[in-house]
Amino acid sequence: IIFFAIFFGIVTVSLPYEKVGTVIKFVHGMNDIFIKMVDYIMQVAPYFVFALMAGKVSELAGDDLNAVFEIFKGLASYSGTVILGLGFMVFVLYPLVVKSVTKIGYSEFFKGMGPAQLLAFSTSSSAATLPVTMECVTDNLGVKEEVSSFVLPIGATVNMDGTSLYQGVAVVFLAQFHMIDLSLAQQLTIILTATLASIGSAAIPSAGLIMMVVVLQSVGLNPAWI
Repeated sequence: IIFFAIFFGIVTVSLPYEKVGTVIKFVHGMNDIFIKMVDYIMQVAPYFVFALMAGKVSELAGDDLNAVFEIFKGLASYSGTVILGLGFMVFVLYPLVVKSVTKIGYSEFFKGMGPAQLLAFSTSSSAATLPVTMECVTDNLGVKEEVSSFVLPIGATVNMDGTSLYQGVAVVFLAQFHMIDLSLAQQLTIILTATLASIGSAAIPSAGLIMMVVVLQSVGLNPAWI
């Protein structure tokens, strides 16, 4: 789909506008419609996510409050590691990259991208955050719309840094949970496979779970552990 879309776009812009103007207007119109649909969905998404999480906890622990406490206690170290890694990328790595190639300061970057980062954290979805990200980059950081509308949709699909980190930590957590000691070679394989698997993951919540099967199998672990 990505290859076809890029090829289609290149051919479209290479033709005279009077011949392809209708197609371009149609694509822009459909893009606006889909972005607005995502916007409506995200307004009610927190309620859906809460219901989903409550159902999963109830399924695992039933009515036993102690079991619920143990579930959250067991996941605390895992979640903390993931959030720490994501925090390093958001607050250290990304600002350093931005600072090295632009004149935008830390405070300006965080102020401009704050709404997108908050929505991304709450929805866990690059696709859902994409409209807000494009708005923040264009309006707040001054990036040209032609650049943001091309780079950001591709980046939201093939540059899933958070998914890559999450998959790597999750696989190591599952191995430790089942008392399996991973060698250095296996850990490096997990890093490589998680990076490649994140490129193929959909930009929606929990898509990384599907690709985690590949990462687990790369080091001989049981995919049923997911």
